[in-house]
Amino acid sequence: MGKPLRVGIVGVGTISGQYLAMLDALDELHLVAVTDLDSARAEQVASERPGVVAVAPEDLAGHPDVDVVLNLTTPAQHLDVALAAIHAGRGVYGEKPLATTVEDGRRLLAAAAEAGTVVGCAPDTVLGTGIQTARRAIDDGMIGMPIAATATMVTPGHELWHPAPDFYYQPGGGPLFDMGPYYLSALVTLLGPVARVSGMASRRRPTRTIATGPRAGVVVPVDVDTHVTALLEHESGVVTTLVVTFDAVATRSANIEVHGERGTLAVPDPNLFAGPVELRELGSADWVTLEPSAGYRDAGRGVGLVDLARTAPGDEPRAGGKLAFHVLEVMESVLRSAASGTSVAISSTVDRPAPVPLQDLPRRKDLA
Repeated sequence: MGKPLRVGIVGVGTISGQYLAMLDALDELHLVAVTDLDSARAEQVASERPGVVAVAPEDLAGHPDVDVVLNLTTPAQHLDVALAAIHAGRGVYGEKPLATTVEDGRRLLAAAAEAGTVVGCAPDTVLGTGIQTARRAIDDGMIGMPIAATATMVTPGHELWHPAPDFYYQPGGGPLFDMGPYYLSALVTLLGPVARVSGMASRRRPTRTIATGPRAGVVVPVDVDTHVTALLEHESGVVTTLVVTFDAVATRSANIEVHGERGTLAVPDPNLFAGPVELRELGSADWVTLEPSAGYRDAGRGVGLVDLARTAPGDEPRAGGKLAFHVLEVMESVLRSAASGTSVAISSTVDRPAPVPLQDLPRRKDLA
């Protein structure tokens, strides 16, 4: 706190460009080192940024100038990279999911607690004006007591746009583990933790064909369920219906709707930081768009690192490991429920992260 957070990145693949944009722009973040299994890719990123060095993967966590390791590897690598950072005494902020299993997530948090290091985890989209404005509307009583919610994510599959989508169809991927963290983190932020789940799942196609890039035409195996429907019972009593799929084309419904006694909120896409929050009150025929009233304006991926840097030692970041672990357990439990045909109780809980007051992010003066 009080000085820029010095960041080292592990993995500079497709998603890293969005993080780099924030790291390049924000006063409170300072990129110092990068690494990747493709050393040329890491060297390219470093060469474009004065003072940034490309290092070998085994040297990143122990780099003397790194405060926090930004873990942008594929899900199967999340645990090993995070543990290396923790054992080196560094904080770690990772892409979602926290790990591919609850057991591994528990190992990660236990190691961090023993080492006294901080854990943050995507998605940080919940810190933007979209989800935060919706949260404030709920907290201010605009819809009365929340009763139910729906959350829907429909896409025909990432192989249509991603040049290397293989990991989306392996354990730690699929629509639930890939996109579910955005929706579940938003739902916990809006409505509180989940107590019990029931799920059903299907897998209609055994393979997918890459449609773009140098590997276009390559067939990849599908080893995860690609359509998941779940009922989530929140500790508050609110019941959410969740649908996430890589098997369908599109939806016209709002990504998330929250229904209360006196109104309904249409909540923007939780994969984005901003978007219109619409309210229809009991007795009205019209939807009203609410002005942004909370959250970080003009945020992008990496704002969770800013929030982590602003978190007092010993406190939990808003996009923190405990929230990510709870979301991980919910997802794993949904798949367990689908396999067993019975509902599953969630053993973990988490406090709703503190709301984010409406504010701008300080940007570097040379970019203003």
